[in-house]
Amino acid sequence: MSEPQLLRNAEFDPKVKSYWVWQPVFFLICFIVTIPIAILYFFIASFFIEKYLENLSCSLTERTLDIKKGILNKTESTIPLEKITDLQLFQGPIMRYFGLHGFKVETAGQSSPTGGSLVNIIGIVDTKGFRKAVLEQRDRVSSVPNAVSAIPASPGLGSSESGTDVTAELLTNIRDSLHRIEQNISNRSS
Repeated sequence: MSEPQLLRNAEFDPKVKSYWVWQPVFFLICFIVTIPIAILYFFIASFFIEKYLENLSCSLTERTLDIKKGILNKTESTIPLEKITDLQLFQGPIMRYFGLHGFKVETAGQSSPTGGSLVNIIGIVDTKGFRKAVLEQRDRVSSVPNAVSAIPASPGLGSSESGTDVTAELLTNIRDSLHRIEQNISNRSS
């Protein structure tokens, strides 16, 4: 089986590091008691966020959206494009300050334990363009009929025949097999 063709690889905005550091610090500073925790978080988070970004990737292929992330617990998600129902853009006030967008991937029959979106991605450069590319590729995949491409060619058919010829021959073989089965059933009952 050949590797799927890579259509677009997401690049992450360097400002996402600052966002991931400063968002929790901002909320921790709001409570006077947690200011020491905010200072500690600031120094520790800078190291871990760098490692997290090294392991973060989001790639669009012909048929899937591949997402990899994590430091200790690494997660790889392969989401078939035909299962994607929505890519919801979001931007909170702190994200807006840093000029970042995020999107949530929602799928048909998703199995997220929290009941929310399947995957959240923050900080992709040109998030709207990436989202548009994913949705356009999803529509292309959905509009291609899968019946001909899903039928594997039999070894005896040769490679010069088109998919329609392969399908016609396969259907003819199925019809002939059904006729033989019906004849065997009628012979046994008489």
